[in-house]
Amino acid sequence: MKSMMDFNKMPYERPDMNGLRAAYEQTCDRLSHAGTYEEARAAFFTLQDKNDQVQTMASICSVRNTIDKTDAFYESEVKWIREALAGLIPVLKRYQMALASCRFRPEFEMEFGQQMFRLVDAAIRTTDESIISETIREGEISQAYEKTSALASACFRGETCNFYGLLKHMESTDRNERREAFHTWTALYESIAPQLDAQYDELVHLRTEMARKLGFEQYTELAYLNLSRFDYTKEDAALFRKQIREIITPAVTEIRERQRIRLGVDHLRYYDEMLIFPEGNANPIGNMETLVGKAQKMYREMSPETGEFFDFMVRYHLFDLETRPGKHMGGYMTSFPAYRAPFIFSNFNGTSADVNVLTHEAGHAFQGYIGMHSIPVSDLTSSTSEINEIHSMSMEHFAYPWMGEFFGEKTEQYITSHLIDALAVIPYMACVDEFQHGIYASPNMDALERRQLWHSIERLYMPWRDYDGESFLEEGGFWMQKQHIFLYPFYYIDYALAGMCAFQYYGRMKEDRSEAWQDYLRLCRAGGTKGYFELLEEGRLLNPFREGNVEKSVRHVIEEIMDRY
Repeated sequence: MKSMMDFNKMPYERPDMNGLRAAYEQTCDRLSHAGTYEEARAAFFTLQDKNDQVQTMASICSVRNTIDKTDAFYESEVKWIREALAGLIPVLKRYQMALASCRFRPEFEMEFGQQMFRLVDAAIRTTDESIISETIREGEISQAYEKTSALASACFRGETCNFYGLLKHMESTDRNERREAFHTWTALYESIAPQLDAQYDELVHLRTEMARKLGFEQYTELAYLNLSRFDYTKEDAALFRKQIREIITPAVTEIRERQRIRLGVDHLRYYDEMLIFPEGNANPIGNMETLVGKAQKMYREMSPETGEFFDFMVRYHLFDLETRPGKHMGGYMTSFPAYRAPFIFSNFNGTSADVNVLTHEAGHAFQGYIGMHSIPVSDLTSSTSEINEIHSMSMEHFAYPWMGEFFGEKTEQYITSHLIDALAVIPYMACVDEFQHGIYASPNMDALERRQLWHSIERLYMPWRDYDGESFLEEGGFWMQKQHIFLYPFYYIDYALAGMCAFQYYGRMKEDRSEAWQDYLRLCRAGGTKGYFELLEEGRLLNPFREGNVEKSVRHVIEEIMDRY
């Protein structure tokens, strides 16, 4: 492990890919000739250490590239790393097969669990030198998409704004300002739509070709394996979406009608949806430094474990939070495994979303910190996205008792808005998932057909949505604003699945906070050492796929919102 240091001082060196290649080859040999489990185990961890060093350099490079998409050096380094890693696919697969067939596999499974080899077996099916060129090209197009969206900007009332800068104006109490910001936001997307359409078209065809070369009928099957979805199928996902349509869509429709009445408007337009209270949404008190300081106080008081974690994050400046021109959109948590350090990236814009980052992404980072400091196998320190998002979304609810520090007299408004947003976004998540299943089932759709597909799905899950006559969105262009569709295919329904579990923890918090916290902490400590269904049992959570469990998860939230709003 490297000696810990401030993120801004972490040196970047081009990863030693030749050394990693040699380490893979040596480990294949050592595993096949190992006379004892101890020898095989030592070979495994020697390689892991080398791989952690490479992954850390790749992660530092990626973060610095997303911090400034105009930085030519890190842009070129990301490209070099992507191509170099793709070139390692043949030797990586040989290593995976050597580990899977190692005669000491039972001993590995006894010590580290069967999930370790479920991941290895899946990787063998999804790794092959026949898809090297497509893998490289997929990365190139993804990087081009990131740059296209990051550099897009528009002039709004004398201010140069990116997409995030415009969103804050769409929460204004002045409806004319909201409308104007919305139309500017829409025009900005429409202006880059030809590029996004072309980029997505190529991504769909590349991914479909990779799936066919690997023997899958369509990309959906490959995507599920890439996401380590061993416990459920696309048919299960469809049944989960059905529960969302039947239980959550009607509830959100009623909430939107209540919102319309509160705001005193004839029709609730898209640009009205973000304004929950006519007097204005609850915005946090203070600048970035102030908010981080308040978060540090909160986590110290929340538990010894969270206090230790957040002190570590602050001490080593493991954040980049403020939005800037040329910065990648969105927020994420990543890690530097050689330092056992998480990192949080975001785009603060002066709204409650800034606090949500300090709870949501910090939930990811908290679990990552625990996992990297307690679980010896790097691939098991975190879990699949359906579980990882429970860590983050539950933390948002566990943080409620401290929201007075951030919002003062508007604390109750914030909690109400947060609950509404957490529930109301779930039908949209289902839209994104159903859209992608449709896209990859018919990969030859053109841009117009994709928009038509989105429009038809949107009507099912979000019948309240009104785009104020903007033809680009009325015809189905809204799908373009979700970067997961471009960069992380099929990784979005995970938020809805995790949301069900976060609502369960929230319900139990209201009954016995200490018990709910201990269940959550146990789930975090388990990392990715078990499968999805096993981890739900570890955290004492209901399985969202089972009929009736969506209702059980969200009913208390719906009732609380109706009481509050």
